Amino acid sequence: MARSIIGLLAVLAGFGSARAQMPFGAPPPAAPPDPAVLFRNQCGTCHTTEANAPLRQGPNLGGVYPRRAGTLPGFNYSAGFASQDFVWDEARLDTWITNPRAMIPGAVMTYRQANPDIRHAIIGWLKEQH
Repeated sequence: MARSIIGLLAVLAGFGSARAQMPFGAPPPAAPPDPAVLFRNQCGTCHTTEANAPLRQGPNLGGVYPRRAGTLPGFNYSAGFASQDFVWDEARLDTWITNPRAMIPGAVMTYRQANPDIRHAIIGWLKEQH
């Protein structure tokens, strides 16, 4: 009798019912990070993409894809960077974000991102910013 009362109480409290049971299998995959949030959190201290925004430590990245490197009017680029002669594309942005100083000796950007998923999310978002 005591066992049936305990069982009844457990069912009434939700224990032993389908509601309290954990499903089997892997948990659902995590949602991919929002690229705008990634940019703001990882790049936003030094860069902006807003038109006519004041310059920060780094150049405004609105329209960086496909802008010629080192050509944003009013930004004071390092000598090594200003002498570059290429247009930003996905491959160059990926190399740059991976290790800026390896790509352009003398570059002052210290940020590096080893995770290719994060780099590609940021690059994809930058392509949409004009």
